[in-house]
Formats: sequence, structure tokens, C-alpha cells
Amino acid sequence: MPKGYIIGHITVKNPEEYKEYVRLDTPIIESYGGRPIVRGGTGEVPEGEAFDRHVVFEFDDYAQAKALYNDPEYQRVAEIRRKNANSMIVLVEGV
Repeated sequence: MPKGYIIGHITVKNPEEYKEYVRLDTPIIESYGGRPIVRGGTGEVPEGEAFDRHVVFEFDDYAQAKALYNDPEYQRVAEIRRKNANSMIVLVEGV
């Protein structure tokens, strides 16, 4: 079965408040079996819209990634991100 991924491209506007999002979202992501593959680090954008931060979480399958994103508790926590960062989030099924 193909793995599932959540990929985020983020530009943080308020670093102190954003730390709270990371603190609160991590246990929720882990409860769905999410594992960080990329979480920050050096990057460059040779093409397309630039964001400052990039994250990739791997899940056992696409259904788990989608369930995590749609979880009401995660969505409450995601409001912290939305208020303190510009972001683009993608759910992807691997091959």
C-alpha cells in the first residue's frame, strides 16, 4: 500500500507563537503514525513561490494523512499556524 505524506511550505510571521503550534501539533501527528522526514533545515527554491520553511511527514498510508489533517483537534491547533504564518499544505499519496 502506498504511503501518505503531508507536505507543508511555510513562512512564519510570528516565531514565538508558531512555536506553540509545533509543540501542540507534534503529539497529534504522532498519534496518527506521522513521522517527520523533513522539518525545517536549509533549503532553496529554484523555481516557484518561495516559503522559508518546509516540512514533510510520512504516514503508513494516504488515509492516515488525510484523517490527521481533518481531525478536529488538529484543525483547532492549525488555527495557531494560520494566524502566525503563511502556508501551503499538500496531502499526497506516495508511489
